[in-house]
Amino acid sequence: MNYLQTLEWLYQATPAFHLLGGLAYKPGLQNMQALMDGLGNPERALKAVHIAGTNGKGSTSHLIAASLQASGKRVGLYTSPHLVDYRERIRINGQPVPEEAVVAFVEAHQTLIERIQPSFFEITTALAFDYFCREKVDIAVIECGLGGRLDSTNILTGNNVLLSVITNIGFDHTEFLGNTLADIAGEKAGIIKPRVPVVIGETDPETAPVFRSKSDLLTDDGFWFADQCTYMRRCRERDIPVCELKGDYQIRNQQTAYVALKALGVPTMAIKEGFENVCSLTSLVKTFFHDRLSIKLAG
Repeated sequence: MNYLQTLEWLYQATPAFHLLGGLAYKPGLQNMQALMDGLGNPERALKAVHIAGTNGKGSTSHLIAASLQASGKRVGLYTSPHLVDYRERIRINGQPVPEEAVVAFVEAHQTLIERIQPSFFEITTALAFDYFCREKVDIAVIECGLGGRLDSTNILTGNNVLLSVITNIGFDHTEFLGNTLADIAGEKAGIIKPRVPVVIGETDPETAPVFRSKSDLLTDDGFWFADQCTYMRRCRERDIPVCELKGDYQIRNQQTAYVALKALGVPTMAIKEGFENVCSLTSLVKTFFHDRLSIKLAG
């Protein structure tokens, strides 16, 4: 199969959420565990920043990845959905996974895929983890697809995750995540790992206690509510880097990314370079239709 034929096979062989909606959703980590076992558990070799939330995951992921690149790291970036090409989902230092790598992965593991029958997102997550492992990235920035606790990316453990980030909570996918903000927050908080630092981007009276309770039980090393830090004041005072991502809604994403990067120990100059050049460093499409780009960056 060539690249286009491989994508066609994936769309036909695995249910895709962006095409089928809820019919493609496969809760639980059984498929992912079987896939990872079949691949030799490449996820165990990764060091990752794991990002969940209702909106802003894409922007926050790109800002963190760009700043880590600017600090000299070889950075894997896994996001969804794609705008133009499937390969946008999986990038290393801004370069999308090569077509031949996608083809080779599917051809090598077609029997495994047919036996396990994973979802489109599950097999794409497995491909990303395998590719990042093979390419020996220093750190992988991993965006959840849906929820957190049962999301395919949550196959990562506390041995892999350097920092958990939850951007915010809103009413999304309530049929899977719950009908209250507290319920949804509980599902997103499922990415919080024992002894792994946590950054919460935005809170309200309903969600803050959920995160605080979860973090008090699991973490010893650090917990930050980003919206209670000094970033917003500094932003108003123009004391932080100019960001290439524009729009008032981006301020909170920048705040979350900034606090996360400081928690990771990234130098201020690298954050400045990452924020100022996020599109070029990560190859984020900024010439695409503005309304669709806004949707992508907001969530």
